[in-house]
Amino acid sequence: MMAQDEDDGRTGGDGVARRRPLSERHVDETVEVAVPARTAYNQWTQFKTFPRFSAVVRGVEQVRPTVTAWTIGYGPVRHRFAVEIVEQDPDAYLAWRGLEQHPTHEGEVEFRPTESGGTAVTVRMLLRPRGALKVLTRSSRVTALAARLVRAELLSFKDFIEGLGQEGGAWRGTIRNGRVQHDTPEPPRSRVAQWPVG
Repeated sequence: MMAQDEDDGRTGGDGVARRRPLSERHVDETVEVAVPARTAYNQWTQFKTFPRFSAVVRGVEQVRPTVTAWTIGYGPVRHRFAVEIVEQDPDAYLAWRGLEQHPTHEGEVEFRPTESGGTAVTVRMLLRPRGALKVLTRSSRVTALAARLVRAELLSFKDFIEGLGQEGGAWRGTIRNGRVQHDTPEPPRSRVAQWPVG
């Protein structure tokens, strides 16, 4: 994770405000992987590879640079939903939220280098179920089940990335408030097509 101010935990070492959405959470699971943070982060951003190691992710489609559509399920049961990445710091942090009319969850994943040269990967999620599921999530059993599922998925990611030994690709962009941040500002444009600026 990028260095943070000790007082509020909401700014990085560069002074830019970060969104840390999960002051409350239902799931908080960490696993250490034996690859550097850059490698773990790079592989994590390859969302289309999740079905290769996940027991529940059936497919991921990139809709826009910050929006993906996920299909999850067991057996013949499937659920498809869109997710927006709202914050992303290369090698350190990624936060997302569901885009359904009534979002069912939001989450974040953090990558912290360890003394052994590996990476502690932490996933935190806040569940926002509807209907009967809303009542069920008040039960500690349902929350524990969600935590076990996330832990199992993290362990599968660990086996996958350690088996590869290196990332299969990377997306190194930074995202703030759901918008990709460009390294260099775009040049000014004329309001009249084909006219030079200046």
